[in-house]
Amino acid sequence: MNLEDKVKINRNAIRDSTSYELAEYDINFLKRDENRPLRMQLELLKTETLLRENDIRSTVVIFGGTQIVPQDEAAAHMVRAQTHLKDRPNDPVAVREVARAKSILDKCRYYEAARKFGEIASTSSQNNTQREFVVMTGGGPGIMEAANRGAFEVGAKSIGLNIELPSEQEPNHYITPELCFQFHYFAMRKFHFILRAAALVIFPGGFGTLDELFNTLCLRQTSRMQEIPIILFGRSYWESIINFQQLADEGVVADEHLNLFDYAETPEEAWKIITDYHMVK
Repeated sequence: MNLEDKVKINRNAIRDSTSYELAEYDINFLKRDENRPLRMQLELLKTETLLRENDIRSTVVIFGGTQIVPQDEAAAHMVRAQTHLKDRPNDPVAVREVARAKSILDKCRYYEAARKFGEIASTSSQNNTQREFVVMTGGGPGIMEAANRGAFEVGAKSIGLNIELPSEQEPNHYITPELCFQFHYFAMRKFHFILRAAALVIFPGGFGTLDELFNTLCLRQTSRMQEIPIILFGRSYWESIINFQQLADEGVVADEHLNLFDYAETPEEAWKIITDYHMVK
C-alpha cells in the first residue's frame, strides 16, 4: 500500500472516529460515568428553562399512590380477584388478592377527590398572563393521573415530572405536552417538585409517596425550603400508617414540628387551607 492510500484510509478513520464528533452529539460520551454532573445539570436546566418560558410562577404539588384508580377500574379488578378465588378457594394468594382489591376499591374516592382538587386549583389560579398554583405531579398513573386530569378537563395547564423506572414510567395522558418532563435522577426531580411549590397535597400512597412526604417535612423542619402548607389528605389513612404523635412523645421530633402539616377530607377544604395560608381571595 502506497503512502497516498494510507493517508486516504487514515483520513476516513479520522472522520469516522467518535473523538471527531461534536461533544453535544456524542451520546455515548455524555453517558459516561464521569459526566454524571453534566447530565444532572442538563436535567436541572432544561426543566427550569421550559417552566420559565411557560410563565409558571408557582405550583401545587400533588402526590399519591399509583394503584388508586377510578371506580370502574377498581371494580373490574375486584371481579377478577373474586373469580380467581372462586377457582382456587384454598389458595392464600387468591384470598390476599381479594382483600387487597377490596382495599383499593374502598380508596376510589381519593381518585375522584384528587381529580376535583386539580380542577379547583386550576380554575382558581390560571389566566393568560400568569400561572400560579399550577398542578404538578409525578406524571404517572393513579392519584397523579387524577390531578392532571382535573386540570385537563377545565382546559388548564398542568405539569408532570416523569422518571425512568422499571415500570409505571409511561406518563399519564392528561399532562400538558410542553410541560411533561422525563428525569433520570430522582434528586433533580425532587428539586423541581420543591422549587416553585406553594403547597403540597399528599393523598394515600406507598413508598414513593412517603419518600416525598418525609423529604419535604425534613426540609421544612430544617428551614431549608420556603414555608408552605403541607396537607395530608384523608386523616384516617395517614393516622393508620404513621403515628406522628408517637414521634413527638418519644422525643425524636419537637412538638411544634407536628404543626408543619394539616389534614383535609375534601378538595374544597384542602384548597381553603392553601388560599388562607397565602391570603388569596
